[in-house]
Amino acid sequence: MRLLTCSAVDLTQTDIRDEIQAERLPQLMDLYAGEWWSAGRTSDDVARMLQETDLLVASVHLPTDRLVGFARVITDFAYLAVILDVIVAPDWRGSGLGSLLVDTVVGHARLAKVQSLELVCQPSLVPFYGRRGFTDRVGGSRLMRRTADALLLDP
Repeated sequence: MRLLTCSAVDLTQTDIRDEIQAERLPQLMDLYAGEWWSAGRTSDDVARMLQETDLLVASVHLPTDRLVGFARVITDFAYLAVILDVIVAPDWRGSGLGSLLVDTVVGHARLAKVQSLELVCQPSLVPFYGRRGFTDRVGGSRLMRRTADALLLDP
């Protein structure tokens, strides 16, 4: 299969979906396998995560039936929604797909009454999220973490 480059990508040939069927799990695992922060995830854990996620957005390239983007949200639907796992296939980066995923989440009708949308990102992505209305000015708040995943402590 020939890999697409961002110059060959046509976002009109993608479909945004609010679910990932079980048969598409290997494609999501391929997306996760390419990232430092998610490479160690297992299919069983990701399947459980998908069942417990409050809202998800997936992008499928229709001509190849390939999952090329993903984002998920955990929320109480009133006060806080946390956007997690925004990921775009490497050969689709720079195509606008990441923007489409985030804009779809931010504009989602189920999140319309949520007071705060939050996310955690690497410093290099601050400008990307800043263009979508996010800020790293969070007052005196500090991110704190208790984790068994050493990769999340010092990438």
